[in-house]
Amino acid sequence: MKICLRIQLLFIFFLSVSFGLVSATKKSYIVYLGGHSHGFNGASLQDYKSATQSHYQFLGNFLGSKHKAKRNIFYSYSRYINGFAAILDEEDALKIKKHPRVVSVFQDKILELHTTRSWTMLEMERNGRVPPKSIWGQSKLGENVIIGNLDTGVWPESESFNDEGMGPIPSKWKGSCQNNTKEGVLCNRKLIGAKYFNKGIMVEKMLHKHDHQELKVGDSARDIIGHGTHTLSTAGGRFVPGANLFGLANGTAKGGSPSARVAAYKVCWAGCSAADILYGFEEAIHDGVDVISVSLGGVAYDYTSDPVAIGAFHAGLAGIPVICSAGNSGPVPGSLSNDAPWIITVGGSSTDRDVWSFLILGNNKKIKCSMTCSPDSLDPKKVKGKIVICLRDDGDYRVAMGISVLEAGGVGMVVVNDENFGDNIRVDPHFLPATHITYNAGTVLHSYIKSTKSPVGQISAPKTQYGVKPAPLMADFTSRGPSLITPQILKPDITAPGVAVLAAWPQAISPTGLNYDKRHVPFNLLYGTSMACPHVSGLVGLLRALHPDWSPAALKSAIMTTARTRDNTGKPIKDYTLIEADPLTYGSGHIRPNRAMDPGLVYDITINNYLDFLCALGYNSSSLPIFNKKPYTCPKKQMKLEDLNYPSIAAPNLIKKMVVRRKLRNVGSPGTYRVRFKAPMGIYVSVKPEVLRFDRVGEEREFEVSLTAGKASLGVGYVFGKLIWSDGKHFVRSPIAVNVMY
Repeated sequence: MKICLRIQLLFIFFLSVSFGLVSATKKSYIVYLGGHSHGFNGASLQDYKSATQSHYQFLGNFLGSKHKAKRNIFYSYSRYINGFAAILDEEDALKIKKHPRVVSVFQDKILELHTTRSWTMLEMERNGRVPPKSIWGQSKLGENVIIGNLDTGVWPESESFNDEGMGPIPSKWKGSCQNNTKEGVLCNRKLIGAKYFNKGIMVEKMLHKHDHQELKVGDSARDIIGHGTHTLSTAGGRFVPGANLFGLANGTAKGGSPSARVAAYKVCWAGCSAADILYGFEEAIHDGVDVISVSLGGVAYDYTSDPVAIGAFHAGLAGIPVICSAGNSGPVPGSLSNDAPWIITVGGSSTDRDVWSFLILGNNKKIKCSMTCSPDSLDPKKVKGKIVICLRDDGDYRVAMGISVLEAGGVGMVVVNDENFGDNIRVDPHFLPATHITYNAGTVLHSYIKSTKSPVGQISAPKTQYGVKPAPLMADFTSRGPSLITPQILKPDITAPGVAVLAAWPQAISPTGLNYDKRHVPFNLLYGTSMACPHVSGLVGLLRALHPDWSPAALKSAIMTTARTRDNTGKPIKDYTLIEADPLTYGSGHIRPNRAMDPGLVYDITINNYLDFLCALGYNSSSLPIFNKKPYTCPKKQMKLEDLNYPSIAAPNLIKKMVVRRKLRNVGSPGTYRVRFKAPMGIYVSVKPEVLRFDRVGEEREFEVSLTAGKASLGVGYVFGKLIWSDGKHFVRSPIAVNVMY
């Protein structure tokens, strides 16, 4: 009986660490005071020191002395984000929260960490070459753009970060490389920065010893988890030929911006402290990065209590786009994180590459393959020399079950989905010949076993298949909209490859991450929106190289309005169930990098627009962050949340009729754009005007979209349509999502 190894993708999804009740009354809090008056206008070191002293003075007023305040504050955000992280009693935290100068006070949170084929599928290369009209060719592969990654650090020895042939580090770079221990990170002209932040997580360990024993914290930006190395190389890794995992998915690895400079900000230690995340944002903004990539998150929070939303807002003030993963809590509706409108939120989908094998049964029936065998549960007398069938349970223990099989003397393993998992299968780096089959395939296997006294089978050699159809498919794990904080903003924004992504991997950890596994690989295949996020970060890097004057909102608009909603068969993108997906799953669609170079028109959003949006959410002028040395005054007439100039349109609470307003700016040649639309089911749509004429670059034109509910739309939930402006060359697409209320 011939049994061959089946490699399955490892789904990296780090569970959040929940806080428990402890006897100590002191906790770690973040006090957010908004922005600094010195802002981005050439602040000096003295300005930063003065800001820190003001934090000591402010807290000292509550604790009784400046000395106590200095002892309790472990982070002073003194550059761009105004505030501090400190150990406080709950009573003091409540008093501070009531102070008129304070925007918010919130307890520190532990957030979770949420390729060779991707770029070919995205038409950025063809037969191993870069076409002249590809965005890679036009942008010089993102040359001298700097991508910062907030994650688990970096493995600097990876070939993805080789600096051979690269020129001097850009003069705008103000960062550094923390290399103060023997495990430190040596930077070069490719990996130009590496820093670590662990005060927040150390405080959590100190205050909650029993809850956070598993959080291993060190003093180095070196990645010993793998997540950060994988995401950073996906965003900006260099060309590395011959990349593969155990001979599968072989090809040339590369990031989205292969010639970009990269910097690692280690804010995660198998858990990510909100205090550390905020300081990571502070440093990345100060160091001069052009793009910030963040593949982590938690449950949706109020924006002034969300460390990623706060950090991203201040990055936006500096003109730095922030790209975040949507989360891996799908397919549950309303499960996404990182839903602030100033963030580019990315969902995950498959590529047109698959790794598969056949489970061949004794009756010659073939099952195409893409649990519970718990420790000490198997009888060696029954298992020895056999292929063991393991039922997949609710956890991600597919590989670990193989340890039980192997130790009991088994020679192979078949992981079978229960009905809840259905067709959702993975490809993992198993220790023994193994395969993973769907629920339906499992019923066939069960019937065969019952039909004979001597069931036999074999697992065929694994193969890598390219050109798989249909692709992309939306991944089952990708978190879905609507946003629970502001459903008036359609999220996620965009979708990118998050399945079967091959990228760099540290030598300090095995491909499975299990202690039992002693193997080491330079590249690994992973699942998750964590993998989708850096695809978009790499694309944003290319666009910044081409259009350095575009705002973060304009960059987002270019990506969203040029996305595709059809797969490689020409039909609408499907969900993992093979049922047609919708914008609450894929946002505006799947990225098309080459089209994003020249979108024709963009929906731009200023910082004041975002502040007006926050005013409409209920934040008053006194509680909004202070910028440019003066408070921001909310307009007397509040804007309608649906009127934020977003590239998509969402009406989550439509009663009878609503008018939504938008503004387009020309970033291409002069032209006349005409509108066409597909109305959501049961919704009457009209657009005024129907024609927009642009005579010069930078010119802006406004339009209105009227949405009127018909009887057919009542009680059916969200319905979807689209709006397209076109001059015959450019097609500026916007999804429409409407939920009619009675």
